[in-house]
Amino acid sequence: MTSTPTPSATNQTKRMDIPELPRRLYTLGEEPEPHNSISYHTDNKKLHTALREALTDAEFEELKESRLGVFIKFKEQGFGWASRLVHYLLCLKLDIKKKYEMWCLVGPEPARFSLLEFENITGLNCEYIEDLETPECEVTPEMVSFWGMMGVHLEAGPTTDQIIAALKRCGDWSRKDRKRLAYLSIFTGFIEGRKFSTATRATLARLVMDLERFENYPWGRVAFKVLMDSLWNKDITGCYTVDGFIQVLQVWAYTAIPGLGASIGSPRANSPSPPILAYEGSRGRGFMKAVILSQVPFHLHLIKLSGKSSSWTT
Repeated sequence: MTSTPTPSATNQTKRMDIPELPRRLYTLGEEPEPHNSISYHTDNKKLHTALREALTDAEFEELKESRLGVFIKFKEQGFGWASRLVHYLLCLKLDIKKKYEMWCLVGPEPARFSLLEFENITGLNCEYIEDLETPECEVTPEMVSFWGMMGVHLEAGPTTDQIIAALKRCGDWSRKDRKRLAYLSIFTGFIEGRKFSTATRATLARLVMDLERFENYPWGRVAFKVLMDSLWNKDITGCYTVDGFIQVLQVWAYTAIPGLGASIGSPRANSPSPPILAYEGSRGRGFMKAVILSQVPFHLHLIKLSGKSSSWTT
């Protein structure tokens, strides 16, 4: 005769099947309330306007269809930034030791944001290469001349402000030099995404002298690292700034928590690809925290079934 497990025994078995999770960074109910909107630097209207006016229609369309064109398409869509949503996600982070992964406990299960998710959402090249941030690039007379045209010191990368100024006076530059300037607009404005007056890294900016190499560089991996470096140990108890393409976290929330994307993400018709282009976004709302906590992510199940793991090798 087979005995039926008692409810208490069944519940105990279920508890044993649930892996022990790292502790939360903030105790439930004691998360820091948002103050002002999160400060970020990847929504510069002056940069986009100057870029659009500096290029011909054909040049601008070519830029949009390039491997980095997703940033331009994203900007043109007028995405609605929801600072409260991203802030509350950061409040739900688990205390893990992997710098290049973020796990947020939404409901009873955690959802992961890593290089895999960043690549899937943006469609950017995230391939691994050696010396990602310090590639070899010979200083040539042509580079010296181009840096001089931009008004940038040879040992520095251009600031966003310097790129905007150069865009306003590049009308008589060669087509190749205008294309270089356009790519550097994306580099400074979205990939590095730092304060407008802050110099970018010359080691990476110099790659623009070889347009084919620049176009095929794993800029997705660079952009992901900029964002995660900025978020690492970030104090979110007051006003704070995040470098890099932070809007991707908002879209990640829409994709990792489908109910959230459907209810407040304003999905676009026909689900454009990549997913970063599939939502109109929404402004912050006072009840955003309650909406998040009412959802259950499905991302953890996908990870278990696929066996995929995210790795970061520098």
